[in-house]
Amino acid sequence: MTASQPPAQVPPPARNDIITRATVAWVGFAHRRPWTVLAITVLLMALSGWAAATRLGMSTDTSAMLSPDLPFQRDQARFSQAFPDLGGGLVVVIDGQTPELADRGAHALVEGLALRRDVILDSVDIAGLPFFRQNGLLYLPLDQLDKLSTTLVRAQPFIAGLWADPSLRGLAAMMDLALGQGADALSKQKPGEGFALAPILDAMAEVTAATARGTSAHMAWSSVLGAPAVTGTPGRRFVLVKPVLDHSSLAPAAGAMNAIRAVAESRDLRAAAGITLRITGPAALDQEELASVSTGMDRAGLVTTVLVAIILAVGLGSGRLIFATLMTMGAGLLMTIGFAAAAVGTLNLISVAFAVLFIGLSVDFGIHFGLRYREGRDRGLENGLALEGAARGAGRSQFLVALAAAFAFFAFLPTDYLGLAQLGLISGVGMFIALLINQSTLASLMTLMPAKPRGNWRSESRPTSGLAQVPRRHPRVVLGLFVVLAIGALALLPRARFDFDPLNLKDPRTESVATLLDIMGDPGLDPYSINVLAANASQAAVLTEALKALPEVRGVASLPALVPADQDAKLAVIDDLAFVLGPSLSVDPRDPPSAPDLAAARDHLARRLAQTSQGSGPLATAAGRLAAALSSLPNDTALLRALDDRLLDGLAHQLALFRDGLNAQPVSADDIPPELRRRYMAADGRARLEVFPRATARDYATLARFVEAVRTVAPDATGAPVLIIEAGRTVMGAFVEAAAISAVLIAIMLAISLRSGRAVVLIFAPVILAGTLTIGASVLAGQAFNFANVIVLPLLVGLGVSGGIYVVERTREERDSGTALASSTPRAVMFSAFTTIASFGSIALSSHPGTASMGILLTIALGLSLLCTLAFLPALVALWPERRRQPSL
Repeated sequence: MTASQPPAQVPPPARNDIITRATVAWVGFAHRRPWTVLAITVLLMALSGWAAATRLGMSTDTSAMLSPDLPFQRDQARFSQAFPDLGGGLVVVIDGQTPELADRGAHALVEGLALRRDVILDSVDIAGLPFFRQNGLLYLPLDQLDKLSTTLVRAQPFIAGLWADPSLRGLAAMMDLALGQGADALSKQKPGEGFALAPILDAMAEVTAATARGTSAHMAWSSVLGAPAVTGTPGRRFVLVKPVLDHSSLAPAAGAMNAIRAVAESRDLRAAAGITLRITGPAALDQEELASVSTGMDRAGLVTTVLVAIILAVGLGSGRLIFATLMTMGAGLLMTIGFAAAAVGTLNLISVAFAVLFIGLSVDFGIHFGLRYREGRDRGLENGLALEGAARGAGRSQFLVALAAAFAFFAFLPTDYLGLAQLGLISGVGMFIALLINQSTLASLMTLMPAKPRGNWRSESRPTSGLAQVPRRHPRVVLGLFVVLAIGALALLPRARFDFDPLNLKDPRTESVATLLDIMGDPGLDPYSINVLAANASQAAVLTEALKALPEVRGVASLPALVPADQDAKLAVIDDLAFVLGPSLSVDPRDPPSAPDLAAARDHLARRLAQTSQGSGPLATAAGRLAAALSSLPNDTALLRALDDRLLDGLAHQLALFRDGLNAQPVSADDIPPELRRRYMAADGRARLEVFPRATARDYATLARFVEAVRTVAPDATGAPVLIIEAGRTVMGAFVEAAAISAVLIAIMLAISLRSGRAVVLIFAPVILAGTLTIGASVLAGQAFNFANVIVLPLLVGLGVSGGIYVVERTREERDSGTALASSTPRAVMFSAFTTIASFGSIALSSHPGTASMGILLTIALGLSLLCTLAFLPALVALWPERRRQPSL
């Protein structure tokens, strides 16, 4: 029959079960009242848009993802109630070219943030507290304090002169004295032996040369004088910030982070000044992760739309049908968004993915209904009969597919993974919205702009049907190949792994993640420490001893541990040092030199060093380097001022710290400053013990051993390691539970509707095989399962059965597998799978590793599911023919 022939009036296939009758009635109404259906669609879209605009919000609070009734969640809640200032904050990492610059930068930042109480609740630089400026020397090991005291005593004349005149003028005078009176002795000193002058001159030469080049360099006097860092890494400071968070915003910590950067800019905390500032911490990690996910989803949505449009153009081959399918998809998506606004109100980081899921699955219904409708039109059926034929032929299968997909999503509802349960609710209801709107709005649009018949209805199916006949003609060969693949995949199953560390799901290119990875080895910060809550100080002391005895534990921080040891001996050393240095550091410094004085001092110092360079040894070499650097410096007042500052300002700062440290007093637990005390002692007397792992805890096995060991002493321990382990177990349990529930519900639904155990086995066999092959492929691809991509397991159950349902149902309808495989159904299954793969595959383009891994694994899983449906299933059908053909429902 050609397109010019009159429409055939052949009735559609005779199917009269209740699902088919209901679908025919629904599509028939849309055909008879297209404008009414479209008006209702527009009204629902308007209401959905209004609901989304006025009621739909977004929560970035990841702590609400899991049920608060879980034991480890209750432990964390008790700890957070006792120590509300811990967790959820920002950590500003300040790195200075010298420790003095880091110290001054941290002080300037805290001072500036104190003026931004609109977005900053609190900020503190623990190491820069006045308490540590006064008592910091008590926290050095006794042997280090003795060594520092020896160095400072030997450098006393040098210190006294430069304290009185911390400028190039004072430096020239001191060098003139030192090189003139003790050059021979100084030249024989080596680094590490008291106060060696040669290394000082070398360091000064580097700073001077850098200044002449216009680059930033500063003299690290703490290193020169042998002053070790009291805590953490020298030249690095941590400012702890408690931000005001707005969880209704997509950037909850934006106000605080912007304030930090604004203060840094106003206080000249920048690389050109020798200081770098980076922001990390839970609030920054969450915000930048959300931004990464959002950017990835936006890109995925655009790519999905383009790919789906291309696939529809190739698969449907009708501009009108493509337009109607896309419009229907858009309407259904808006209605689903409206339902989300009404049902949940606030989306989370997981449930926001429902939009991408809906696009792929809604188009699935559109393709199957559209191709079945077009098959009728190409056969010569009148438009209304073609729509009725699509309803009779695809309606029942689509209902079963929608029900199976909904079961897969609804299976998350009873789990403890609340974030995914919300996604399940929205997507599950979205399946029925997609089903109903594709059988009404799509039918109405095709009534108003019917597809034109195009002659031989089999012409487009020939390439697909010819390939599809291979499994039917050579079933044993095909099944044999799949058996080999299955055996290989089963052999790889023991090598499949699950990555429990949520840090690996974050984008390492974001500042917060890159900074956290950089500072993990810093002794001043360990993100994998465990918190133990003790009822009182006595219990804390007992627990501390028990925890320290564990081989997995490196140390335990607590309020008593903040009291320095060997205080009597250390105070004696400090008293002796104060006797020698105290008078020198008590005089008032001279006024800064004038510009002519600076130039004269530079010239005098260069000449004196040039004389010293005529000798031999390390001192002569260093003197020559500094003399050359000084001589190469242009006669520019601003440059000389900069050199003066870079060489000696840090010394004045360091000597001021030494002066304050000479006033150290005996320290008890009661003397610990409140900013630090409240991190370890709650207002009600409960005590916090911070337990540090001995080994690197980023390895899951090591982390699990650390958690289990600590829990043998403190079963209610909490903190990041506990949350990682327990959340991982909960999430895995939720997915296994959801997969089991969905499989059972789908199997029962299919058994009742199809009344055939054979049909149920045929539908599930490709899914089980695809799941096995997916796990094997993940091992070969080096793709670990994680919190994001493990969603593939339950979704594969719900989505994987769809192709099997369509193929089995079409085979039962045609009563011959060859005829079924030559129909439009395999083509619809293939292009429908392509659209779903395009939806999920586009997510793989995300810069967010977790989201990208989900897209990659879902693409692999759905691709293998398509292969199993179009190759393995037909071969199995050919070897296991149907006996009972007519279902009762």
